[in-house]
Amino acid sequence: MQRREFLAGVSAAGIAGIATPSVASGLNQTEQANSAPFSMAFAPHFGMFRHHAGDDPVAQLEFAADQGFTAWEDNGMGGRSPDDQTRIAKAMERLGIRMGVFVLNPDSAWGAAFSKNDKGEREKFRDAAKRAVDIAQRVNATWMTVVPGTREPRLDLGYQTASAIDQLRVGAEVLEPHGLVMVLEPLNPRNHPNMLLAEMAHAYEVCRAVDSPACKILCDLYHQQITEGNLIPNIDRCWEEIAYFQMGDNPGRNEPTTGEINYRNVFAHIKAKGFKGILGMEHGNSRPEKAGEQAVIDAYRACDPA
Repeated sequence: MQRREFLAGVSAAGIAGIATPSVASGLNQTEQANSAPFSMAFAPHFGMFRHHAGDDPVAQLEFAADQGFTAWEDNGMGGRSPDDQTRIAKAMERLGIRMGVFVLNPDSAWGAAFSKNDKGEREKFRDAAKRAVDIAQRVNATWMTVVPGTREPRLDLGYQTASAIDQLRVGAEVLEPHGLVMVLEPLNPRNHPNMLLAEMAHAYEVCRAVDSPACKILCDLYHQQITEGNLIPNIDRCWEEIAYFQMGDNPGRNEPTTGEINYRNVFAHIKAKGFKGILGMEHGNSRPEKAGEQAVIDAYRACDPA
């Protein structure tokens, strides 16, 4: 599933104006057995459980909480109205759900905005970071995704990397005083050709050069399995710069256990290293409707290193 599909799904879902009660009372006995909290902060997204919970975002949060999820992420949070953001945030606080990432720079993620050493692009990114501060404070978020755009074909990669570092420092200047963190996401070249960041080592180099606690790595295990594999050794090498994980199995970008990644071992390794952050479920469901949603829950139960 592509990031654009996630954002389109968010826009289509909309937000109902009235909160719904918890759906726990409507769960059957098998579904209620899943209510123990997961040992790691796995974070679903809106739409993942809509066949169980309906289209209302608060009902989806309530269903997820009833199933033991303690985190959530929403790439399109920045596109929601302040009233809707506040409503969602209040529901998450009531349910004990932590907010994961939203996308800081949706308007500059798919062009060469970071690669061209363009003063105007740096100022646009500063403005986007300022808007993100307001959103993060409204929804109690700490992390926000930054995709540093595409490569400029007429420039050496070294120049482009230096330009991106300068631009990211501008964002860090805005975010760091508020304790907020932008997480840079390398994307695989099969689904997203010509991206500036694809490899973990390159993201690590950029974060070390920006040299700010406000600039870290989002390690999306789906993308990294495709780009370079060697997941656990790369996690270890980049550990001090990783602030957030996302998942999806390969092939298919669906829930763990549907592809080639041994998520049971990967999760156990991440947990053993002391990771207390959020792991975003940025993937689709391998099967349709309620059965597919239950399969997602069951897969995380099977892989949770409790």
